[in-house]
Amino acid sequence: MHNASFSPDTESLYRNYHGWLHGWLRRRLGNSLDAADLAQDVFVRLLQKPRHFGSEPEARVYLRLMANGMCVDLWRRRQIEQAWLEELANRPAALAPSAEHQALVLEALHEIDSMLRTLPAKVGNAFFMAMADGMSNREIADALGVSTRMVHKYISQAMLCCLQLEARQTLAETPVYPRPCLSQPPR
Repeated sequence: MHNASFSPDTESLYRNYHGWLHGWLRRRLGNSLDAADLAQDVFVRLLQKPRHFGSEPEARVYLRLMANGMCVDLWRRRQIEQAWLEELANRPAALAPSAEHQALVLEALHEIDSMLRTLPAKVGNAFFMAMADGMSNREIADALGVSTRMVHKYISQAMLCCLQLEARQTLAETPVYPRPCLSQPPR
């Protein structure tokens, strides 16, 4: 039932639903600290991009869906971090990268994961099988039930996305210098 008078601002949503959302997240995550962080993040996002809801149930459903997505992201990030820690543990201590380098690698892994999730499933799977598992195009084709030509196309598509990701990163790191004004004569 649509209630036209229900249009709370973010502050009242926080006041009314933060405790409920924190409890829901705590049960889902099994951890009060992570639940508190994610509950805060939900409302920060709502502050950044306010929404209006037609009813209390609609607001609760939206908050729960947003929080659930954040749980999935948290679990995915932790899975990547765990894999990276296992990789580091398998290396001799003398070959361990610096803490700064480790943080950069972890950030890059998260960005690559985000990029791969934007690709069609077969493209992401083919790229992962080739790069992480070291499978040949024939092995990947057999696993995915496609031709080797399609595997080549999939991997090329994923590599293009990696290059675009690298280009965006390079542009973000490139300092911007003011261009000289060409309309004035040199002094």
